[in-house]
Amino acid sequence: MKTQSPISLLTADSTRSSLRPSEETQQLLCCPVCSAQLELDESQLKCTNTLCQACFPIVNGIPILIDDEASVFAIDDYLDIDNSTLKPKPLWERQLINLIPSIHLNLKGKQNYQKFVALLQQRHSRPKVLVVGSSIRGQGMEPLYSAPDLELVETDVAFGADVSIICDAHSLPFADNSFDGVVIQAVLEHVVDPYQCVAEVHRVLKPEGVVYSETPFMQQVHLGRYDFTRFTHLGHQRLFRNFAEIASGPVCGTGMALAWSYQYFLLSFVKSSAARAVVKIITRLTSFWLKYFDYLLIDRAGTYDAASGFYFLGTKSDRTVSDRELLAQYKGAQASSF
Repeated sequence: MKTQSPISLLTADSTRSSLRPSEETQQLLCCPVCSAQLELDESQLKCTNTLCQACFPIVNGIPILIDDEASVFAIDDYLDIDNSTLKPKPLWERQLINLIPSIHLNLKGKQNYQKFVALLQQRHSRPKVLVVGSSIRGQGMEPLYSAPDLELVETDVAFGADVSIICDAHSLPFADNSFDGVVIQAVLEHVVDPYQCVAEVHRVLKPEGVVYSETPFMQQVHLGRYDFTRFTHLGHQRLFRNFAEIASGPVCGTGMALAWSYQYFLLSFVKSSAARAVVKIITRLTSFWLKYFDYLLIDRAGTYDAASGFYFLGTKSDRTVSDRELLAQYKGAQASSF
């Protein structure tokens, strides 16, 4: 039977982002169960390993590359898009919400992405970048999506306008050393095992490939049952201990953290969806101004102890940062008690 390169199916939808995988990148797909190559078999992708033979459906041109045995998500969740797991809010609803002042303020994201893109462009003529968690674009990502020479491969566990592959970050369906860069913004708090996910990022990056991550610290639960972990600055650095750090620190400050705490304090008094929506409107209108303190406080030592979120920019390394080295990198305002 005549076969077709798996991701070539993704380019059929002209409404999707123009930054689509090249023929070379298309060959990087592999089975999330056993890492063997995939081949197109009618309307699905099939593992070529005779001992595995896992099959993965294609829904509206998007491969569902989920390891059913190992993931908290099931392939069946995605066969009906209207009822799919973690479907993002409709665009009109997000635009309506954005008419109300926000309590969010990502102060470092845009300049960090500019640096990320510049690093890649210095090293490669057409860098391949894996975006983990692309169903909704995060704050500050404009430099990533406006760079004309980046080749983006966009993945998530939810359908979205920018998603070309559904996959679980615990078992990325790509060959070793596939990408020049990986972006994983506001994802690692939502995975069961963030260390396994970062190990996967390390695996699919080429030697000295660049990673950019943002992870919350002082933020309450914001994706229901799919919310597991928070990291301090040192905790976030330790998560990426197999990478050589270029830069790290607070990306969202203490003013934003205070606004979040105020909102969730009021939300604790109500339960219904309608009441929660009203509370969110009230807290946005009465506390959005708190985030502007972050322009003053973002780089201060105390913010390292209480920031809303942290970032990490680094390169793949063969060396592991020891815990003793890690402790020496503490930048907060508290004196050690030991």
